[in-house]
Amino acid sequence: MFGRKKRKTPLPVVFEAAPDIYKLAVVLIKKLQFDFIEPNQIKCVRSKNSKSRAYARIWSVPRIFLETLKMKPAYIIEVLAHYFDKLSEEEKTKVIIHELLHIPKTFSGALKSHRGRYHHVDRREVQRWFDKISPPVG
Repeated sequence: MFGRKKRKTPLPVVFEAAPDIYKLAVVLIKKLQFDFIEPNQIKCVRSKNSKSRAYARIWSVPRIFLETLKMKPAYIIEVLAHYFDKLSEEEKTKVIIHELLHIPKTFSGALKSHRGRYHHVDRREVQRWFDKISPPVG
């Protein structure tokens, strides 16, 4: 009555393993010589039904968990299927480079912000790293 819309119950976010993303991340870690990143401490997931507008996100395990459970630092790269899967291979590569740039050289479990005193994780920085691994056109 009176044009009221019923609220839709949002679908729960679903996570599934993303071995294709993990393979891409490992290739990039080697090609970019990010020797400080331990590939066996990186996990990759694909999420569905998320309301986020990001293409991908990187998560770290909080320090209290690491210390209490005697765990090594670990990172999770989450790609949001409804955006990420539509990208070209070049753009997918750039997105994963972007996420890897958030991992500090100490591999401590912390995350670098987009802008810090000595670093920037932005399009120019991603493009700079991407150009190191892509053959020149021409």
